[in-house]
Amino acid sequence: MSLYSESPSSALLPSGFADLLPGEAEAEARGIASVMEAFSRHGYQRVRPPLLEFESSLLGGSGESLAPQTFRLMDPNSHRMMALRPDMTTQIARIASIRLQDAPRPLRLSYSGSCIVVGTPGREADRQVSQAGIELIGPDSAQADAEVIALGAKALAELGIEGVSFDLSMPALSLGLIEGVIPEADREPLLHALDRKDASAVAELGGPIAEMLAVMLRAAGPADRALDLLAELDYPKDIAGHFERLAASVAAIRERSPDLRLTIDPVDFRGWRYHTGLCVTVFSTSSREELGRGGRYLAGQEPACGLTLRPQALLRAAPVPASRPRCYVPVDLDASRLSGLHKAGYATVSALSHDENALAQAQHLRCTHVWKDEAAQPL
Repeated sequence: MSLYSESPSSALLPSGFADLLPGEAEAEARGIASVMEAFSRHGYQRVRPPLLEFESSLLGGSGESLAPQTFRLMDPNSHRMMALRPDMTTQIARIASIRLQDAPRPLRLSYSGSCIVVGTPGREADRQVSQAGIELIGPDSAQADAEVIALGAKALAELGIEGVSFDLSMPALSLGLIEGVIPEADREPLLHALDRKDASAVAELGGPIAEMLAVMLRAAGPADRALDLLAELDYPKDIAGHFERLAASVAAIRERSPDLRLTIDPVDFRGWRYHTGLCVTVFSTSSREELGRGGRYLAGQEPACGLTLRPQALLRAAPVPASRPRCYVPVDLDASRLSGLHKAGYATVSALSHDENALAQAQHLRCTHVWKDEAAQPL
């Protein structure tokens, strides 16, 4: 009996979920392995949180902001509600603050895995997303921000992704100004205008800070130019520190990665749900989509800075990796010769009987080589 029916609905998957076929799945696995190896070489130790947690744990504290994106289901054993993680950062924060609370700081952790998100109307295309990232927990400094961003840039370089740009923002800078002057009832239209980069609406709605916000709008672009414009503004004392930290982080990043392209958007604050300081979004000239994002947040009660990359987006931006050559080999080829082929970079496809037509089978199975005359011969 067939394990799978052959009705037309058999291939139908829920919106936002997709199969990865042999070439795609292998490319993704190799890309993740490359990124994770770069993280490991720089002292980031890998952890693996579970895909499911109790809702009260996963969505508690800073995780509360993830609730609208979260799939839930009932645990048939405990009858408690469980949640499928939509993001791994809050899980890493839990591990650091509870399971690794006695580990020495700074604590450097890395992770990779799949997340499931509900999605929003019009954006249900990616409901199962892969993540690979790092978290630096303990220090709250510009140098810590710079380490995370510089390491992210190195991981992308190893994948051969060109034209990488890190777009920095400091949501507390613009939001702090707004919250200090604009009545709460009047903020939403102003925030919407800033998000749309609508200078005329900002001038109309900005009240006493309209001119400062206009400068912030104009400042969006290359980091050095943006800092020059932002430095001319007269910030309230409780806001000035955010600008100083932004400038210090840019200087620290320049020290580590002088050639890295940095931009600043002072009024980018949408989507930074639990972040508390510097935020970063990663782009590339070879892709129209975000390659990753991260920033500063609280891991429990500890300051932390992280960066989450999107392996599926990375692979769409990276050069297509060369396929591994496949060599068709006899069923009784000895172990030493098999090992030699594997060391030379071949995948071996073994015959299943002694009387097969090796050449025909190799062609049928789309191999690139066949074992003949004690060597791998190209087809």
